[in-house]
Amino acid sequence: MQQPKRVKYRKSHKGHRHGEAQAGNNVDFGDFGLQATSTAWITSRQIEAARRAMTRYIKRGGKVWIRIFPDHPVTKKPAETRMGSGKGSPDHWIAVVKRGRMMFEMGGVAEDVAREAMRLASYKLPLQTKFIVKEVEAVTVGEVA
Repeated sequence: MQQPKRVKYRKSHKGHRHGEAQAGNNVDFGDFGLQATSTAWITSRQIEAARRAMTRYIKRGGKVWIRIFPDHPVTKKPAETRMGSGKGSPDHWIAVVKRGRMMFEMGGVAEDVAREAMRLASYKLPLQTKFIVKEVEAVTVGEVA
């Protein structure tokens, strides 16, 4: 499971989840991508489960890029604790994923294999997703830029 090696502050505010992703919303590395169509907090366990589902289906062929990283700590107070007495200790790590964010990319496999692998991975995630195919720009021969 992924988590930062070290952070500047152990605990952080919740932040906000509204709005669309301003960056990381295109297929940049592979040929196919899994894009978020809703907003959610994704835990490091969910990212790992999705990664395993994809790599097992493609049988170690091709390459998978994980475009999200769980760098946000979530705190939790112990069970049966009275109110007050400060903020709880860090419990797990999450990635804040906004609408439009490209979460996973895949290359080196056929489209039907990538589509099925991404479908299996999307079942492990707590948000709606869609499968994206990279658009190839058509360049005509002899054209001067």
